[in-house]
Amino acid sequence: MADNPPDYELADRMALTEPAQVRAVGHPLRTEILQLLHERAATVTELAAAVERPKSTVAHHVDVLTRNGLLQVVRTRRVRAIEERFYGRTARMFYVAAEPPPGGEEMPRDFNDFEVAARESAQAFEQGRLWGFIRRARISEDQASQFWDRMAELVDEFDRMPRSGETMYGFAIGIYPTDHATLPTAD
Repeated sequence: MADNPPDYELADRMALTEPAQVRAVGHPLRTEILQLLHERAATVTELAAAVERPKSTVAHHVDVLTRNGLLQVVRTRRVRAIEERFYGRTARMFYVAAEPPPGGEEMPRDFNDFEVAARESAQAFEQGRLWGFIRRARISEDQASQFWDRMAELVDEFDRMPRSGETMYGFAIGIYPTDHATLPTAD
C-alpha cells in the first residue's frame, strides 16, 4: 500500500461548479466509490467486488463520475484481448463552489456530508466509539473562511495518511452559521 495514498497523481482540490457535479457526488454509491479511490486506483471489477454490487451498476456510476470530471482513467492494463481501465479521482478534495452559476441551474441543496456522517456513525455511537465536539463562536465571515482553510488542511492530512489497520474510520468536519443566541456586546 502506498505511503501517501492514493497511488496516482491528482489535484489537491477541485471546485464543483456545475449542478450535475454536485448531484453526482450526492449519490451514496458514488460517494463510496470516490472514498475507495482514496486508497488506490481500481477497475470497475474491483470496485464492484468491494461494494458488493453488480459490475453493470458500478460501471454506470463510474461513468457518471467520469462524465462529470470527478474520475479519470489513470492507467490501463492489457488482459488477454481486453484493455482494463483503472480509475482514479481527479482531486483529493471536492467542494461545492459558493457562487451560484451565472444564469444557470441552481445547485442541488440536498447533499449533506453531515447527514452521511450521522448515518455512518450511528453504530459507533451505540458502541461508545464515537468521538466528536460541537462548538459555537461569534466570529467574522473572514475568520470563518480562514478557519475553513485550516480545516481543509486537516482533511488533506487525513486523506494522505498511510493506509494500515483493519478498521475504516470516518472523519467529518465543517463550519456553518447558526441562529443560536448571542450575548449583547459588553459595555
